[in-house]
Amino acid sequence: MPEIFNALPGIEVPVDDIGRGLTRMWESTAARGVAAPEADDVTATQVNLVLHLGLACEAADAQTQFETAVRFSQRYPSRVVVLCPLLVDHEGMEIRAKVYGECFLGKSKADKRCVEFVMLSYSRAARPHLESQVSICLSSDLPLYYWAHRFSASGKLADYRYLLGRARRVLVDSAIAPADALTYPWTNPASLRDLAYSRLLPVRQTIGQFLARYEPARLTDGLATVTVAHGEELAAEARVTHGWLRRRLLECGSVDAVHWKAERAAPGVLGVRFEYVDGKKYFRWQGDLGTKHAHFEADFGSGPVRLPAAVGLLTPEQALSEAMFF
Repeated sequence: MPEIFNALPGIEVPVDDIGRGLTRMWESTAARGVAAPEADDVTATQVNLVLHLGLACEAADAQTQFETAVRFSQRYPSRVVVLCPLLVDHEGMEIRAKVYGECFLGKSKADKRCVEFVMLSYSRAARPHLESQVSICLSSDLPLYYWAHRFSASGKLADYRYLLGRARRVLVDSAIAPADALTYPWTNPASLRDLAYSRLLPVRQTIGQFLARYEPARLTDGLATVTVAHGEELAAEARVTHGWLRRRLLECGSVDAVHWKAERAAPGVLGVRFEYVDGKKYFRWQGDLGTKHAHFEADFGSGPVRLPAAVGLLTPEQALSEAMFF
């Protein structure tokens, strides 16, 4: 993965000089007249974020996640440590480091939000020394969030016990993570958050708000089948929607007799259908995540209802904040 480390922006510095490298970076930034924190204001960050780029990550993908972290930091000033493991172990014990920073001005000069990046490229042989190096790069008085992106095996990621144990949240995306990522016995399983679930927040809100107008018993009495239809690329989102519906309907009444189905739909489409044994009641919602248009059709015994709606997924940086803080 040296191409990923080389593709990410920043100034290469000696590993044992990262702190001074950050200071010199900000001094150089200020000298060019670009927004930079004051000498005693560099620590005005709110969170530590470790972005761990797995061996399945490619350079373009790494840059995309890097840019997501930058946009996230415009709202939540962060110290971000990016881990870039090497796929081929020919560098021996080598660890390389880069530093990068940006500041964003708000409505006034006093509203200054800064992000600091430390990129670490490391070989498998250097892996035992990595976490001590990461701990030096983090702000010790700030909460830590650990984002594992495109890791190849849950068992290999589990070796990063320091990060998994200390992190307030461990973030994975079940759309691209190993199949057992959400059920693996992690060091602190309660900290695990799925980015696929987080980016579905607008879908969960619009369906939940519509169904909340009906008495819970109306939703579950006579319920025979729940179907989630989805485009091929939305398989993870459909699985998350199924799980969310099951939990919410269980709060309304028994769902032991309900048949749960998945069905293929057009690209970009996510849909939900409730079918009932009497053939009279029904609920249908379908959203096109490309056009951001959706519509409801329902009859729970008080007459048919048809309603257009807007729908979309959270942006990657919004999903990141949703998973981290809520």
